[in-house]
Amino acid sequence: MAEPFISGYAIQWQQPANIGGLFIERFARGAFDKSIRESGDSVVACWAHDMSRPLGRVSNGSLEIKADAVGLWYALTPNPESPMGQEALASVGSGLVDEVSVCFFSESEEWDDTGDLPQRLVTQAGLVELSLVIFGAYGKATSAALTRSETSMGNAASARRRLIEKMERDQRLRGIN
Repeated sequence: MAEPFISGYAIQWQQPANIGGLFIERFARGAFDKSIRESGDSVVACWAHDMSRPLGRVSNGSLEIKADAVGLWYALTPNPESPMGQEALASVGSGLVDEVSVCFFSESEEWDDTGDLPQRLVTQAGLVELSLVIFGAYGKATSAALTRSETSMGNAASARRRLIEKMERDQRLRGIN
């Protein structure tokens, strides 16, 4: 039987998020490169930022993260035998949960105070965890989708390509791209 996994984008480069009406935030392409290179194996995936509800971890191979031309991509294979893993797979598979949020610390940023709201561009950040959520700050610029494949993470590249194609199609329909 095919092993299911969850994949998508935790962040898309340069996509804006209104942070509590206080400022607009964006991430520059490559903002997480140093973090992934130097401490990426410590990154975890959680349920709704609850560190007591881990779903995957880079160091044990259940979470893969990569920065690409679109954004910060991930593939998560939660344990389908654990109640949390079953909940994550069922909730994402049904479309109930389809967004992602990240926990990070900014190491380098640029501010622009010329508009109505200040704008922050995060140019370098440390990634701590990513979480499956119902409502994330970046909304539909993030994604969580269930994929089934015989080789699970081995076919993650084709799943990522399909996600990129869908996002590009959606953006063209909205006149964004």
